[in-house]
Amino acid sequence: MKNLFVFFLFLFIAASLNAQWQPEVRLTNDPTNSYTSFGDARCIAADGNVIHVVWYDGVTIAEGNWKIYYKRSTDGGLTWSANVNLSNNVSIAYNPAIAVSGSYVHVVWYDNRDANLDGNMEEYYKRSTDGGITWGPEIRLTNNTFKSLHPSIFASGLNLHLVWNDNRDGNYEVYYKNSSDGGDTWSADLRLSNTASKSWMPSVAISGSVVHVVWHDSTAGNWEIYYKRSTNGGISWGADTRLTNNSASSQWATLAVSGSIVHIAWTDDRTGTLDNIYYKRSTNGGSTWGADTKLSMKNSNNDSFPSLAVNGSNVHLVFYGYRSKSHYDIIYKTSTNAGVTWGSDVQLTNNPAASNIPSIAVSGSNIHVIFRDWRDGTNSEIYYKRYGTSLQKSLAAVEQEEGLPTEFQLMQNYPNPFNPTTSISFSIPQAVFVTLKVYDMLGREISTLVNGELEAGYHEVNFDASKLASGIYFYKLQVGGFVDMKKMILTK
Repeated sequence: MKNLFVFFLFLFIAASLNAQWQPEVRLTNDPTNSYTSFGDARCIAADGNVIHVVWYDGVTIAEGNWKIYYKRSTDGGLTWSANVNLSNNVSIAYNPAIAVSGSYVHVVWYDNRDANLDGNMEEYYKRSTDGGITWGPEIRLTNNTFKSLHPSIFASGLNLHLVWNDNRDGNYEVYYKNSSDGGDTWSADLRLSNTASKSWMPSVAISGSVVHVVWHDSTAGNWEIYYKRSTNGGISWGADTRLTNNSASSQWATLAVSGSIVHIAWTDDRTGTLDNIYYKRSTNGGSTWGADTKLSMKNSNNDSFPSLAVNGSNVHLVFYGYRSKSHYDIIYKTSTNAGVTWGSDVQLTNNPAASNIPSIAVSGSNIHVIFRDWRDGTNSEIYYKRYGTSLQKSLAAVEQEEGLPTEFQLMQNYPNPFNPTTSISFSIPQAVFVTLKVYDMLGREISTLVNGELEAGYHEVNFDASKLASGIYFYKLQVGGFVDMKKMILTK
């Protein structure tokens, strides 16, 4: 039994090499520019196989104004819906940010529909409660005679947390508000920063009741990264914490949180005139912070505008930098031990034109990235790239289109990683005796999910690991002479 287990473990490791970066997909096709947002606005969000994307777009030269657009994929990035105009008015709308929690999709941006003689901008919000199929009305979230810019939003269940820049106090400061009912109602505006200079481009993330915010600030005479947190869901806030301290510019911070580990990356030119990516983390929810870590491999790469995503101990980072002498490319790095060490750069784009301003999202073991790209001419288009196995149609779709299966097949469980339940699908072309069992890393049998004769067709069973410890497990399908095994990860 142990020898057979080791044999199939070897087969699994060989098969897992099929997971790789897939080709880029062009998401827009317009005669004017389509832009992802500056700062850590997060223009992509994922929930299972449903991927949501937002951007701002000139659409046509004749319209002459910018609008907020949305599209989604319900099959993990294989196919995409048509573009949906979320800001259908004559105003100019910029810099959208998106967050998703289950079937609720939340989008914020700023626009000038309420502009007075001062040319003010206001924050607007729109949501879908059915996964992006239909959308509610636009809701104005700010109301003052000055500029409210650059929103960042985070969703956790029905709790929404929003930060943005606002110059109602003279200089730009960071403001915050939240909703505890999925966007039906919102709290009053709360000023988070109070400095004599400019506080710019905030980012927000939450873990439990702890809300984390970062931004860059020029109070010291140069740009530095600042951090602030609330430990009670945004009711009260601690003092500002200065995270960088050098004579250079530290800016464009990105933020991701998993449990008590807070990850921050930013752009920094302390090594000279060109930018580099730096990183630091807190392992106690923001109480104390580790040292700055330079992630850029060469000072000459001019790396900038990072975007972070995290899934347990796996930290994912994208940014853009020079990998040729003529243009920027999108670069990816990862840490599999919660930021202790980092892998080498992976160049995601390689074409004669520029690619920049990326945004990243993670769903299970799949990584999703969008970015601006000029490969198609003089205007920028939105491109998408995905890490994972080659996409295939679902078993249900195949059965509907082609009838009964023609071969035995064991599918990857979904979701994966999971906590505490996951679904395992398999197909059998004839009625036959089937066993489906779960094993731990030592080859010990943990659970028998199927042990009996099944009809020909596509089958799905659920596995409940609520009584098991976090770790790697294997599930094995045995049908006569056919045997296959796959890995799944339980994360609690």
